[in-house]
Amino acid sequence: MQRVITQTLSIIKYSGFRTKVLFSCYRQTAAMSTLMINQPKYSWLKELGLKEENDGVYNGTWGGKGEVITSYCPANNEPIAKVRQATMQEYEESVKKAKDAWKVWADIPAPKRGEIVRQIGDALRKKSKVLGSLVSLEMGKIFVEGVGEVQEYIDVCDYAVGLSRMIGGPVLPSERPGHALIEQWNPVGLVGIITAFNFPVAVYGWNNAIALISGNVCLWKGAPTTPLTSVAVTKIVAEVLEENKLPGAICSMTCGGADIGTALAKDERVDLVSFTGSTNVGKQVALTVQERFGRQLLELGGNNAIIVFEDADLNLVIPSALFAAMGTAGQRCTTTRRLFLHESVHDVVVEKLAKAYKQVRIGDPWDPSTMYGPLHTKQAVDMYLAAVDQAKQQGGTVVYGGKVIDRPGNYVEPTIVTGLAHNAPIVHTETFAPILYVLKFKTEEEAFARNNEVKQGLSSSIFTTDMGKVFRWLGPKGSDCGIVNVNIPTSGAEIGGAFGGEKHTGGGRESGSDAWKQYMRRSTCTINYSKELPLAQGIKFE
Repeated sequence: MQRVITQTLSIIKYSGFRTKVLFSCYRQTAAMSTLMINQPKYSWLKELGLKEENDGVYNGTWGGKGEVITSYCPANNEPIAKVRQATMQEYEESVKKAKDAWKVWADIPAPKRGEIVRQIGDALRKKSKVLGSLVSLEMGKIFVEGVGEVQEYIDVCDYAVGLSRMIGGPVLPSERPGHALIEQWNPVGLVGIITAFNFPVAVYGWNNAIALISGNVCLWKGAPTTPLTSVAVTKIVAEVLEENKLPGAICSMTCGGADIGTALAKDERVDLVSFTGSTNVGKQVALTVQERFGRQLLELGGNNAIIVFEDADLNLVIPSALFAAMGTAGQRCTTTRRLFLHESVHDVVVEKLAKAYKQVRIGDPWDPSTMYGPLHTKQAVDMYLAAVDQAKQQGGTVVYGGKVIDRPGNYVEPTIVTGLAHNAPIVHTETFAPILYVLKFKTEEEAFARNNEVKQGLSSSIFTTDMGKVFRWLGPKGSDCGIVNVNIPTSGAEIGGAFGGEKHTGGGRESGSDAWKQYMRRSTCTINYSKELPLAQGIKFE
């Protein structure tokens, strides 16, 4: 009898356990079936090598044993797919493999490295539209901006290919006979690249292409909210490296959160930390890297201004201000947040701009006809509402927008606020949202001073036909920003120029011009090819 009871209890326990397992499996299957990647409409995601649950570590081999995170679409807040993040052990492994890969990569001549970067650009070209669609789906920017962002990576690859045959230092005149004085530039080694959600492809591309031709290897930590884009880009790059029988760890990736970012900043094996993100986090990164006397490249916030003088061509002003304030739903570091209007044109510009705002097509970001998409997260919507409320409390008048749009996703109305003081606290606060503060001014000196009075110094622009104003704006008493424009918006920088800003923007420079120097170390070399030993400055030591 006892034996029968024991067997019965065992069967009941097993049945209960089996029920739990089956229910758990059912629940997991149901959760997976709700992922957007499993819907026929989004089957194109698999063209990028993505699946329901993706490896978030690459260092020559794929892995990911850390937390499983879900990526959500800002246009409807539905889950797209999942990514397994890196553990600290996998981070350690990735750093070691990257350092080993550098020993191979550094020995390859720069023009040959340029050839690999050319192939990366070509591989991106083949998937520019599908990768741009992913950027649109995961980040939330409109389709044309998503594709345009991939094009930036392609363009900087083209630029880097040419640069690979040009980088180098000068031969300088030596004061000593029989001596040569030269500058030698060498790679720093391992470049840690931490990027933000708003440009999940381009910013990595700026760093990656230039770092590679300079002879460096890269370890990338993308934004935690755009991990699928990081994985998709890395798959494209990894395939090129593998086809050329090069170590995949040359372009490593570790998806993760603050733990990975902190490790990169603290790690003395990381020779340069390139960080793009908020000023507050950037400051902590800078202090951590400086504590170990490491190198840093910071691309932080911007509280950018357009100044419109009385002689400005308003046919240029209106579309420029519209694009610069609303592009990427106000989530560019170069977004125009302050619009200074000469008092004689203030009212007419505000009227025309509000009318233009009404004509903007709002919708799904991957719809080619959409001009304005959602904010990236629900938290961003809360920050938008808080900023609008503060603007009202500080004396501002909302002449357009100011509300959340009643539809799925993180949509808010693009907003124009007038009547605030130029030094109102909210005006001096960078809110990553489509809020434009319109401010009056009387004189050139007043306008220039107000452009410069904020802590950030990224981008700026004036609209005028007066060449005197133009050159004073470009001069020592003009804009104190890293990007100083005339008759164009504050956003939309070309890759051929160095990109970056001053003051709380961080001082770093990426992409074009001589930004390559950030990724290399300089040695001054004196070579004595004579039989004599003359000393500098005519010193005699006999």
